[in-house]
Amino acid sequence: MGRAEKSRSARRSRVPYGHVTCGRVMEPGESQQIGPQAVSLAQTTVLDDAGVMEGSPRVRILVVDDEPPIVELVRGYLEREGYEVLAATDGPSAIQSARAVGPDVIVLDLMLPGLDGVEVCRQVRTFSDAYILMLTARAEEVDRIVGLSVGADDYLVKPFSPRELVARVKALLRRPRMTIAAAPPAGLEIDEPRHQVRVDGTPVGLTATEFGILATLARDPGVVVSRSALLDRVWGHGFIGDDHLVDVHVANLRRKLVDDPAAPRFVETVRAVGYRLREQI
Repeated sequence: MGRAEKSRSARRSRVPYGHVTCGRVMEPGESQQIGPQAVSLAQTTVLDDAGVMEGSPRVRILVVDDEPPIVELVRGYLEREGYEVLAATDGPSAIQSARAVGPDVIVLDLMLPGLDGVEVCRQVRTFSDAYILMLTARAEEVDRIVGLSVGADDYLVKPFSPRELVARVKALLRRPRMTIAAAPPAGLEIDEPRHQVRVDGTPVGLTATEFGILATLARDPGVVVSRSALLDRVWGHGFIGDDHLVDVHVANLRRKLVDDPAAPRFVETVRAVGYRLREQI
C-alpha cells in the first residue's frame, strides 16, 4: 500500500461506523431521530481531516443544549459541512458565549438550566442579529409562537433529523441579515415575553394564533409577509392549509384590534401577496 493510500485509510479509520446514543452504539446503517432521551445518527460522507468542504465559508455556530450526546451529534453534522461549532450547556453560558464569540447562527434548546431558551433568545436579541434556530421537545403551538415572538428565526421539534437541522441552518444563512426594525405603528404595544397586546393602552385578548400572526408581522414593520410564509411560521412546517385560513385569522385579529381593513391603522393587505404591519410615521 502506498503512502497516499495509507493516509486515506487512516483517515477513514478515524471515523467510526457506530455512534453512541444514550449509552449504546448505533449499528452501521441504523437510524433513529433525536429526541429528548434518544440521539440518532445516519452515515455521512467524510470530506477531509477537518470535515471541511473546500471553499466553504467558516460560519460560526453556537449550539446550546444541556444533553452532551445531542451537542456532539449536532456538532459533528455541522462540522462536516465546514462550519465552526462552539457549544454551551446552560442559559447564562449561552448568553456569555454569544457576546464573546459573535456567532452567525445559534441552535438553541428551549429547556435549559439557569435560564430557559425563551429568555436566552430575548436577551441575545438585545445585542446580536445572529440567526436563531430554536429546538423544543414540546410540539404545542404556543411554544413555537412564543419562541418566534421573542426573536427566533425558526424552530425544530424533537425528535428531529440531524440532516433536517443542517438544511434549516443553510436556509437561514440564505436569508438577508436582520436590520434595525422600523417602529410599529403608534398606539400598538406588543409585550412578547408576557404574550400581551395593548391598543392605546387598553389590553386586547388574542388567541395564540392571532398573537403569532401579529408578532410575525411586527418583526419587520413595513415588510410584506406572504400568506404561505405566515402559514409556515405560525402554524408550523408541514402544516396543510390554504391561504383562506390565514385570511380568517387576520380578520379576527383586525376585529379585536378595532382595525378597519378599508382604512387600516395597523395591518395592511397587499393584494395577491400577503400582509404587513404599518410603520410608525
